[in-house]
Amino acid sequence: MTIGRKLATGCCTALLAAGSVAGPAGAEFDRPPLNLYGVTGAVDMPTALEQPEGELSGSVSHFGNITRGTLTFQALPWLQGSFRYSQFSGLRLEDNPGYEDYLDRSFDVSVRLLSETRWRPALKLGLQDLAGTGISSGEYLVATKTFGGDLALSAGLGWGRLGSYNPAFSTGTREPIDNGRGGNFNVDQWFRGDAAPFASAIWQATPRLSLMAEYSSDAYDLETGNGAIASQRILDRDSPLNFGAVYRVNDAVTVGGYYLYGSEFGVSLTFQGNPNRPPVQGQVIRAPGPVAPRPSRASAPEKWIETWAARPTAQTTLLGALERDLAGSGIDVESLQVQGPNTVEVRIRNQRYGMAPQAIGRTARALSRTMPSSVETFRIVPSSDGLPLSAIVMRRSDLEALVLEPDASAQLFAATGFADPPARDRRAALSPSVFPRFDWSVGPYVRRVLFEPEEPLRLDVGVRAQATYEPRPGLVFSGSVTKRIAGNLSDSVRQSNSVLPRVRTNFNLYNEQGDPALEKLTGAYYFKPGDNLYGRVTVGYLERMFGGLSTELLWKPVGSRLALGAELNYVHQRDFDTQFGFQDYSVATGHLSAYYKLPEKFHVQLDVGRYLAGDVGATLSLHREFANGWRIGVFATKTDVSAEEFGEGSFDKGITLEIPVGQFLGRPSKTTASTTLRPITRDGGARLEVDGRLYDRVRDYHRPDMQDSWGTVWR
Repeated sequence: MTIGRKLATGCCTALLAAGSVAGPAGAEFDRPPLNLYGVTGAVDMPTALEQPEGELSGSVSHFGNITRGTLTFQALPWLQGSFRYSQFSGLRLEDNPGYEDYLDRSFDVSVRLLSETRWRPALKLGLQDLAGTGISSGEYLVATKTFGGDLALSAGLGWGRLGSYNPAFSTGTREPIDNGRGGNFNVDQWFRGDAAPFASAIWQATPRLSLMAEYSSDAYDLETGNGAIASQRILDRDSPLNFGAVYRVNDAVTVGGYYLYGSEFGVSLTFQGNPNRPPVQGQVIRAPGPVAPRPSRASAPEKWIETWAARPTAQTTLLGALERDLAGSGIDVESLQVQGPNTVEVRIRNQRYGMAPQAIGRTARALSRTMPSSVETFRIVPSSDGLPLSAIVMRRSDLEALVLEPDASAQLFAATGFADPPARDRRAALSPSVFPRFDWSVGPYVRRVLFEPEEPLRLDVGVRAQATYEPRPGLVFSGSVTKRIAGNLSDSVRQSNSVLPRVRTNFNLYNEQGDPALEKLTGAYYFKPGDNLYGRVTVGYLERMFGGLSTELLWKPVGSRLALGAELNYVHQRDFDTQFGFQDYSVATGHLSAYYKLPEKFHVQLDVGRYLAGDVGATLSLHREFANGWRIGVFATKTDVSAEEFGEGSFDKGITLEIPVGQFLGRPSKTTASTTLRPITRDGGARLEVDGRLYDRVRDYHRPDMQDSWGTVWR
C-alpha cells in the first residue's frame, strides 16, 4: 500500500470513528477554504464543507501551466454552483490544433446529501464540468467531519478525472472524452468507470490562516501527456500529495500558496461577498419624520370637520403641503386626489429606495403629518414611468397605534390592503414639478467580451450620455450615445462561422465600426388596459443591433405569485456603424411567458416563442433574490436549432448577476450593477434586448415581493 493510499485509508478510519471524539457539528468552519478549482475544498480536491448561504466567490488560481478563473455561488445551504474558465497554456489537442493554448469553459454543481451531526460526517455529491467539453469532467462523493472547531478531515471517491489515479474499483465503462462543441450534459459518463479514493485534512491554525494536506486522485493524464488526445506535456506529476496554506487578508480577500504533486508551486486569489454581509455596514440616511397622531374628536372637534373636502382648492393645497414635506426625501409626488373627507389617494415615484416598503412607509408618515384629521384611509399608488403598479391601502389609525409596538411591521402588513391600481382620475391634482420631466446624465461605461479563444478578456471604456423626457404620465422618450476612450474590442479579428442569421455573432463588427454609437433612441408608452393588466409599446432604435417595434402585455394580480405575459416584436438589424441605417435582415419575434415566485425568494420564468434568428424554442430562468436587492440566477435556452447548427456550446446558457449599488455607497439607491455571463455568444436562442419590460418593475410593489422586505416600512 502506498503512502497516499495509507493517508486516504487513515482519513476514512478517522471519519468512521469520529463520533467518540467529535465536537459540535460544523463548529468554526463558517467560511471554509476554496480549492484550486474555486469550489469548497482543500488544495485540488473537494470537501463536504459549505460556504455561508448566499456566498458569492470569484477566484483565480495558477499552477504548472494551468490557470483557472471561477465564479461560485452558494445558492442554498446545501446547494453550490460554479462556472469556470480555464487556460491550459501549451496544451494542444489533436482535434483542435489551431491554438497554442487550450481554453475551456465548465459548470459544476454540488449537493449536500447529509448534514454533519455529532456522530455523523457531512456527505456531499458533486458533478464537475457537467456540461462542457469533458476535459475537466469528474464526479465525487465526499464526507467531512470537523473536530474541535479547527480541524476538518475529508475522504471521498472520485470518478472521471477524479478517479484516474490508483483506482480502487470500477463501476462500468466510461465513454471517452468528446471535446467537440461542448455544452451538452454528459449523463452517460456520470459515476461510470474507475473510482479512486482521495482524502484531505484542513487545520485552521488561526482565525485567518488555514493549513492543509491532501491525497489527490487526479492523475492529470491529459496535462502530463499520458492522455490519448493531447500532444504536449504541460505538467509534471511526481506524487499524489499536495500541501497548501490560505490566508484571509480581510473579510473579502483570501490568498493561497501551494506545493502540488511533488513538482509544482501554485497560488490563488479569492474575492468573496455575500448579500447577508454587505461591504458597508449600515447606511447614512436621513431618519423618517414621525407619525403625527391626531387629537381626539372630544379634545379638538374643529380638527375633525369634513367640510374642507368640498373646497375647490383642497387638492392643490394638500398636494403642495405633501410635496414640501417630502422634498429632498427621494420620493416625488405625481398627483393627489381627495376621494371624500375620509380618503386620499396619492401617486408617488420612488427615486431613491431599493426597498419598496421603505418608500411606502415614508409616504404614509408624511401623509399623517399633512392630511386633515378626518382622513382615515391612505391610498398610496407607486408608479414607474407613469405606469401605476399597485394600490397600497393603509388606515391612519393603524399607523398611529402600531408605530411603537415591538412587532409593528408584522401587524401593519396584516392590516394593509393591496389592490389593483385604477386608472388615473382626470380630476386628480397633477404636480406641476413632475410633468413634463427631463432627466439627463453623463458617466462612464464598460463594455466587455469574454472567453474568445484568441483573447479571454477584451473590453472598452468610454463615456455614455443619456437623456429621458416624459411629457405626460406613461409617455417616455429616451436615448443614449457612447464614445469609446480606450480599449481593445475593435482589435478582435475573429469572424463569425455561424450558419444561422448572424444576429449576435457579428458583435465584433459593431464594436469595430460603431464608435461613436447611438445605443438606443426610443419612444415608449406604458398603460393599464384593464384589471390586473399592464401594457407597453416601444418603438425606435431598441438596442445596439436592432430597431423596430416592441409590444408587451402582462397579467399580474397584486396578491398572486403567478404572472403571465406576451411580447410581440418586429425588428430590423441595424447597420454596423450604429447610426440611423438598417441592414436587409428583419424578423418577427415574440414570446409567451410565465413567471412564478417560489419559496426561499426564488423566481422562475419560462419564455416560449420565436427568437431573433427565426428559431423557435424556450428559455428557462431561475434566480435567487435576497431581501436587500441582490439577484443571482441561471438560464438556458433550447430551440429547434440543432447542436451542430448552433455551434460551440450546443445551446445558449449563462449566469446573471445584479447587485444594488447602495450596498457599496452606504446610502440608499435604486441603481444596480448587472451583468450576464455566457460561455460563448452564438446566434441560436438570441432574444431582443429592450428596456422597460414589465414584470420586474411591476412585481416589486405587489404583495408577495413587498412582504420579503416589509421590515423596512418603518425606516
